Amino acid sequence: MILEMSNIKKHFEDCEVLHDISLNVDSGEVVSIIGPSGSGKSTLLRCATFLEKIDSGTIKYVGQTIAHTPDGEKPIYLPKKEMVKVKSYFGLVFQQFNLFPHFSVLRNVCDAPINVQKRNKEEVEEKGRELLKKMGLADKADAYPFQLSGGQQQRVAIARALALNPDILFFDEPTSALDPELTGEVLKIIRQLAEEKMTMVIVTHEMSFARAVSKRVIFMDGGYIVEQGDPEKVFGDPSEERTKQFLRNYQQ
Repeated sequence: MILEMSNIKKHFEDCEVLHDISLNVDSGEVVSIIGPSGSGKSTLLRCATFLEKIDSGTIKYVGQTIAHTPDGEKPIYLPKKEMVKVKSYFGLVFQQFNLFPHFSVLRNVCDAPINVQKRNKEEVEEKGRELLKKMGLADKADAYPFQLSGGQQQRVAIARALALNPDILFFDEPTSALDPELTGEVLKIIRQLAEEKMTMVIVTHEMSFARAVSKRVIFMDGGYIVEQGDPEKVFGDPSEERTKQFLRNYQQ
């Protein structure tokens, strides 16, 4: 088991955003999370990647407890020094590409492995160039983000996440800032990663894509997991009325 999230609760001021959510992800599994805006999908990813602190619950990576709340107390996370290693377990690809504008493409990909993970510079740069080639960007290593299309920037962001050698990749609506043509470029790369058995959790509004690449689909609404299961079952014959309504509205 790569990721185990148990009984996660999160609120912002008076609004409870996640209600007792549990999520497990096995090695090689592709899990897509769908649902209306404001359903808690992105907050769940932000809790899984420690961009937000949970209010209660437990988070484990590869069997190691990273955060827990003993007896309803405030959450206890591992010390900062240990969290550096924990953060190498995952990569995160955002909606907005979040590239460093003053770094070249290659430096964007290689900066964290060299300066955070303290890996050998030559080896990291060789791996970085391999990843850019895989993304169809071999000729863009010395370019800067402003010289790239949105689809190219997002592919650089995926290469940057992969350069960390993560056990699991998180995607937070990776195509929401792209037009349809560029969306296709990025989805092609994610589909290729799925075929290579990369473990992934994908928050997406691309329903046909989620149906095609996922091993499991989770439908969230109002901070709850309403339904989850095999994509053909969730999309083709959902059990819950709320899921049916969402998919019906989405297809109109």
